[in-house]
Amino acid sequence: MPQLYLVPTPIGNLEDITFRAIRILKEADLVLAEDTRKTLILLKHYGIEQKVVSHHSFNEHQTLKTVVGKIRSGLTVALVSDAGTPGISDPGYLLLRECLKDGIKVECLPGPTAFIPALVNSGIPCDRFLFEGFLPHKKGRQTRLKELSEEKTTMVFYESPHRLLKTLEQFCEYFGEDRTACVSRELTKIYEENRRGTLTELKAHFGEKEVRGEIVIVVQGKK
Repeated sequence: MPQLYLVPTPIGNLEDITFRAIRILKEADLVLAEDTRKTLILLKHYGIEQKVVSHHSFNEHQTLKTVVGKIRSGLTVALVSDAGTPGISDPGYLLLRECLKDGIKVECLPGPTAFIPALVNSGIPCDRFLFEGFLPHKKGRQTRLKELSEEKTTMVFYESPHRLLKTLEQFCEYFGEDRTACVSRELTKIYEENRRGTLTELKAHFGEKEVRGEIVIVVQGKK
């Protein structure tokens, strides 16, 4: 039966993929990839030779109907993002929604996502948490930070390397300089770093070095 599979892929270490994910990628008629270059590295590593087509945030609106049509015609399609689970701060939701509207079977495989290891490894309570993802870059950013300043559960954010220091400065302003937090980067890779401390300490640490890699920030809720 033709359907759409959402297939999580490793966030760094290529060994972090399930046997089932490999099987689905081998059996799919078509693989939709956020970045075909990155996906082809993964597929080549596991000897997968399926056709790969670009599907990302800049073209997904234009390609939705085409992809849905391919699935309805009998193709099984696997959707992957650059790393982690599609739809978690990555393309995937729009295609999922259209397929469900069209009565197409959709299945999301369990697998890697960056914020779970960062959250658990932070040492901050993780029995209840708020996943915020990427904050707005401009419009609405300060309003959202003000709202989050009263949040009592652990908060999880994604951030890019070049915005990390500014974000930590804003967290100090809105959450308080002594709020406990953890910054994780390069997760599962050789140079993985999990830096814990107050927001002031983290700001000082990352202000003295060049930061690379995708970043997860875990911040303790207001006491």
